[in-house]
Amino acid sequence: MESKYDFGLVGLGVMGRNFILNVADNGFTAFGNDLDEAKVKALIEEGGDVNKVSASTDAKEFVEALSTPRKIMLLVPAGKIVDAVIENLLPMLDKGDIIIDGGNSFFTDTDRREIYLKEKGINFFGSGVSGGAKGARRGPSIMPGGSKEAYQHIKPIFEAVSAKYEGEPCVTYLGPKSAGNYVKMVHNGIEYGLMQLTSEIYDLLKKAGGLSNEELHQTYSEWNKGRLQSFLVQITSEIFDQKDDLTDGDLVDAILDKAKQKGTGKWTSQNAMDLGIPVPTIDIAVSMREISALKDERIEADKLYDRPTPKAIDKAQLIATSEQALYFAFILTYAQGMAQLSDASKEYAYELDLADIAKIWRACCIIRAKLLADITKAYRDEPALKNLLLSKAFVPKVQSTVDAARSLVAFGAINGIPLPGLSNALNYFDAYTSQRLPLNLIQAQRDYFGSHTYERLDREGKFHTEWEAS
Repeated sequence: MESKYDFGLVGLGVMGRNFILNVADNGFTAFGNDLDEAKVKALIEEGGDVNKVSASTDAKEFVEALSTPRKIMLLVPAGKIVDAVIENLLPMLDKGDIIIDGGNSFFTDTDRREIYLKEKGINFFGSGVSGGAKGARRGPSIMPGGSKEAYQHIKPIFEAVSAKYEGEPCVTYLGPKSAGNYVKMVHNGIEYGLMQLTSEIYDLLKKAGGLSNEELHQTYSEWNKGRLQSFLVQITSEIFDQKDDLTDGDLVDAILDKAKQKGTGKWTSQNAMDLGIPVPTIDIAVSMREISALKDERIEADKLYDRPTPKAIDKAQLIATSEQALYFAFILTYAQGMAQLSDASKEYAYELDLADIAKIWRACCIIRAKLLADITKAYRDEPALKNLLLSKAFVPKVQSTVDAARSLVAFGAINGIPLPGLSNALNYFDAYTSQRLPLNLIQAQRDYFGSHTYERLDREGKFHTEWEAS
């Protein structure tokens, strides 16, 4: 084979095929590899010109087709398959070659693989890719982490294929080791939170406001024209407008209320707990998917308990209040995710730039939103900002919407409409903005039964009391 291809990709499923075609459309030649001959043929046929994009089922032919240093991206399921592909390629690679894992691998797996491959002279990157199949084809948000020096070989390709926001590519070097996979993990945790919130508001509008699917479509469409403009609000409006081709009804009403998950939200929540970082809106979003899976138990429990009939509310009033509350909760969810990134960056020595992260999320990722432009500016203005709630630019945004969240949480509790995401966002806000919390009592309890000691407000040091039992 005379000509060498600029970029290689293993895994020609929908995401992989779309990504490699995106590369070929943006001035780079690309060569794919997959064990499935049908997928290889489909790519070659869709690519149209084998001088720009081609593929093979043979790993040796694939590796030899690439220019050096070879830039090989893996878009295969996370876990053991990633390790298997690496081991298969390794004997054919040269020192200085680059492997990029574009899947949702757990960040500690990326750290392990980077150390292993570095010993063999191979550069390894964990790069989160967000935007789904359409984003992979038209331009995703890309989150790479690994060797900064090696990134220079990948940078021109990634910047060309990524989404653009006001002309800026939605990709940047994030940091060493597993920084890219970690950022993508938290991105997905935020995604869980935002999805939970949009579903809760839908439930409230339907049960208390009596909104039809057409009215819900119109409401979310209007919200998407304002400060709630985001990918998730946009697709939510479109979902309510989708007819069911199997019945005469609307598709949303025919879908079983059991939500699946692939684990990235759970990873975000678990790691936050490991680090001692509160992300309650993300935590409850994971828990609600788990509760939703208990469909049979929920049906049985519903028959055992009397539940209140939701009180009807004026539609216009409820829609206005819901818009404010959802905006409030969106801010709180981003605040929690960004705070986790800030603390994790110190713990894992990622040296993350939170403004850069918010910037590359502004277009074509699942959590893209108008709000991210404000978040980018907040961290640009204050790089050491500990929490978005401490940004003076966000104080009026939160202050003007928190009362709407309070009223809806209270209404939901009285009327038996679960709003756990909104409630957790509000509780996080009230706890974070409280100068004094009742945890002094917990410290007293811990010292009482376990001699764990406590600190005092009026003097330095640790203290223990011999408590007198009554």
